[in-house]
Amino acid sequence: MSRVGKMPVNVPQGVDVTVSAESISVKGSLGTLVRPVNKLVDVKNEAGKLSFVPANDSAEADAMSGTMRALVANMVNGVSKGFERKLNLVGVGFRAQAQGQKLNLQIGFSHPVVKDMPAGIKVECPTQTEILIKGADRQVVGQIAAEVRAFRPPEPYKGKGIRYSDEKVSLKETKKK
Repeated sequence: MSRVGKMPVNVPQGVDVTVSAESISVKGSLGTLVRPVNKLVDVKNEAGKLSFVPANDSAEADAMSGTMRALVANMVNGVSKGFERKLNLVGVGFRAQAQGQKLNLQIGFSHPVVKDMPAGIKVECPTQTEILIKGADRQVVGQIAAEVRAFRPPEPYKGKGIRYSDEKVSLKETKKK
């Protein structure tokens, strides 16, 4: 059995988990997340602990039990604490501004770039060169951060662009005569 799948998921106070035949619903202070249950995994809720057991002895069911456990653990963590990604803008004149559910970026183009945030995602700009993307769903937060970064990824010669706060950009040496 999968090592990750063997560990139960502890459900903290204030988080409500509902397991049905076709889906798992996790409700907490930051929202509600729903995920369909894979047929290869049996989910059991016993006194605040969720356990994931493969439905049969196949390798696919074994792997899926670990995957489902990790996904549900992220759901529980997301509705209780939330997830965030921090982006930095590097470049002269690069600015970001959050206006409600929109993110306005001035990143060296002749026009401003506007990104609309989906429901459940909050965007903040503590300074003009920092962007904080927060939400309950880890996958959506990461996807939105990747889409914002894709507007102007860091270039390899000066490092200008939008990068994750923990990202290291290795710079190339310029061509010599």
